[in-house]
Amino acid sequence: MATPAFEDIAETFEFLDDWEDRYRHVIELGKAMPPMPDALKAPATKVDGCASQVWLHPAIADGRFDFQGDSDAMIVRGLIAVLHALYSGVPLAEVARVDAHAELGRLGLNDHLSAQRSNGVRAMVERIRLLAAAAA
Repeated sequence: MATPAFEDIAETFEFLDDWEDRYRHVIELGKAMPPMPDALKAPATKVDGCASQVWLHPAIADGRFDFQGDSDAMIVRGLIAVLHALYSGVPLAEVARVDAHAELGRLGLNDHLSAQRSNGVRAMVERIRLLAAAAA
């Protein structure tokens, strides 16, 4: 059920044997994301439950989910990029069916993130699901 963009990340992760290389790749994904306008970094778009500051702003078009996101932490910005690859373009009705935990597990992220970062990822996934449900 993963998007082609997420499958590309999964394939790259298979190629990278060392977790440090994977970690650097996640950071590079975050650096490559377009910047989120400061005007969208508001209390309404802030994700609670993250150790870092995180903002997610939905962009719904033609019944498909997309979002802009940003964080003040490089690794978290990279995790946002991974979630963007997982959810961008998914029909609104299918967003809740995406098993983010399993998909991120394919990347080994579940085993290599701190408890705080894992909680933050769960909070971001929950926000994505709520945003999609509200738009559906």
